[in-house]
Amino acid sequence: MATVPAEPGQVIDVCPEGTALADCTTGKLLRTDGLEVIRLVLPAGKELPTHSAPGEMTVHCLAGQVAFTASDHMVPLHPGQLLSLTAGQPHAVRAVEDSLLLVTIVRGGK
Repeated sequence: MATVPAEPGQVIDVCPEGTALADCTTGKLLRTDGLEVIRLVLPAGKELPTHSAPGEMTVHCLAGQVAFTASDHMVPLHPGQLLSLTAGQPHAVRAVEDSLLLVTIVRGGK
């Protein structure tokens, strides 16, 4: 499934109904001067090492389960749960199950 950043007013299917999680791909869904929305697909066991984002962010678990570590504190994140991080806050994530996350980053505007 190709990922093309959406235009304002365009409906975005994060992972279209009936699509197997394995057929969804990680990619940017939306990017503006002030906002970036990313679909993050992680197979079970996949880890993203410690990194940070330039702006405030939210991570919304849509499917699966991940172990999310921020500020040396690990929390499980299950479907329907959302967490927020401050700009530049170091974090890491490990997929406990095949997982789908929706990551939203607030970017500095012009």
